[in-house]
Order: sequence, then structure tokens, then C-alpha cells
Amino acid sequence: MTTIKKIQLGLNGPLVSKLGLGCMRMSSVWGGSTPDETESIATIQSALDSGINFLNTGDFYVAGHNELLVGKAIKGRRDDAFISVKFGAFFHNGQWLGLDLRPVAIKNFINYSLTRLGIETIDLYQPCRMDGSVPVEDIIGTVADLIKEGKVRYIGVSEITADQLREANQIHPISALEIGYSLADRQVESELLPAAKEMGIAVAAFANTAEGLLTGNMKAPLADDDHHLHFSRFQGDNLIKNLEKVEVLKALAKDKQVTPTQIAIAWVNAQGDHIMPLVSMSRRSRLPENIAAMSIEFTTSEIELLNTIFAPGAILGGTYLQR
Repeated sequence: MTTIKKIQLGLNGPLVSKLGLGCMRMSSVWGGSTPDETESIATIQSALDSGINFLNTGDFYVAGHNELLVGKAIKGRRDDAFISVKFGAFFHNGQWLGLDLRPVAIKNFINYSLTRLGIETIDLYQPCRMDGSVPVEDIIGTVADLIKEGKVRYIGVSEITADQLREANQIHPISALEIGYSLADRQVESELLPAAKEMGIAVAAFANTAEGLLTGNMKAPLADDDHHLHFSRFQGDNLIKNLEKVEVLKALAKDKQVTPTQIAIAWVNAQGDHIMPLVSMSRRSRLPENIAAMSIEFTTSEIELLNTIFAPGAILGGTYLQR
């Protein structure tokens, strides 16, 4: 099996696996049936055995269900895992209600997370996004206080602007930026990613397959009850034209004897030593393929082809990443 390389979080942060495991899909975030808990726990433990130690969750993933699951998986293996937790979002019956980033709320959130995870310290703690209702200095300052208390080790941020990232990093060193990034979602390349690189901040890039668009498995039209239809890139002519571009990805994958998903992950991995593909899995069977993607290399002409077909803005319509 491929040896997982390491990535440093921030200028003086820890070394963690360059492939991260997103645990969100181990809970029924999008509705429907809940994935098998035993298999999900086994997937986390197999990832740890494989050298993937970066585990990403959120306290709002099905009202703490995801944190409880991660806690069960790492019981007795705390030193093997680097735990990243997002906070700040409110949901009711699966519907987004908004954010609460007040210092008193953050101090409340952290204690519930520690209890659910069964640990004393969260390795990376990050607001899930900023909404302007609370000053950045109050949010980051509160997490910095939690570091002094021993409840947090490092600070991360998620879905943030370049200006907010600079402001946050001035208040306290930011170790990691979590953001959606793929061949289909390249809007962050103009300002946000350069800002992170300039400040030595690592990037945990999720949604590498653009919510399934780049897997090569999607066909138009989608079923009427498909949750993807909430987003314009999966609707009508947008989906048809977007899937035409995916055919190029499928052809390249066939030539390289890999899958389109592996190409999508490999492209993100190739964007820099400071960028980590954060891949969601809930089954052990997905691990070998995703780990193998980290060893895929591209020729100059292959990168030029992908960057031309999937130039910024080439994919029509948006997802929640462009709300």
C-alpha cells in the first residue's frame, strides 16, 4: 500500500497525513438512511492503520452523532488520531438555521464536543464560516483562550475570505484553512489560496469530486428526488454541458488506468505541498483507491488539458460552496 506523505499545518504546526479523512458522510447529513456504524468505525480505524491520521468532523453533523461515532472509533487510539472539529452552525430537522459565533457559545460548544469525542483536547478547532455578526477578533481570540486552557491545540478556519484569513492570522497563528476545492470549483485560486500560501497556512480541500460531478458516474437527467437538484450545476442544460467536460476526465482516467475520482483527488494533491485532499468515506472498500490516488502523477500536457477544460468558471452553475 502507498505510504502516506505528511503535510505541515501552518508555519510551526504539526505534521499530519497529506490525505485527510472526512467523516461527515458517516452520519446521515443529507437525509436518508444512516450509514452502517460498525463499518464507519472500521473505516476510521483502517484509515489510522494506513497512516491517515487527520480526521475531520463537525459538532453540527447530525446533532453530535458524527462526533460520538469518531469518539468510539478512536477510543484507545487517541495518539494515532489528529482530530479536526468545526463549530458554529445551527440545524433543525436537517435545515440550516444560521450561525452562533459568540464567545459564550464557543465556550459552550467546545465542552460538548470534548464529551462526545471522549478526549481532553481537540487538535484543530475551527469556526465553520464567518458571517460578520461577531468580530473575527472575538471568535479567534476565544479559541486562542481555549488553547491556553488546554482544550484546543491549533486554530483553523473554514469557508472564509482572504481578508478575513489575514485578519484571523494576525490575531493568532492559523494552522489550516478548510475550503471546497476541485477542478470544478476553482474560484478560491484568485485570492484565498494565494493568501494562505503567503502566510504559510495549510489547506484542507474538501469536495474534490464537486459533490459527485467528477466521479464519472453521474448521468442526466437526475432522479426527481436526487438532493443534487438543489444546486444549479446539476439542473437541466447546466448538467448536460458539465458532463460533457467530465467525458475528458473519464478519457484521461482510462488512459492512465485509474478512475475519474482518482484523477480528481490527484489533481488537488498536485496543487501544492501545503494542500491536503480531504476525502469523505464511510466504507473501508474506498480506502485503497483513494490512497492510491495520492501516487498519481501528471505530465505537463495532462495538467494543461485539465486546466483548459476545467478553467475557472468553465463549470456552469453553483453548489452550496457558492452560496
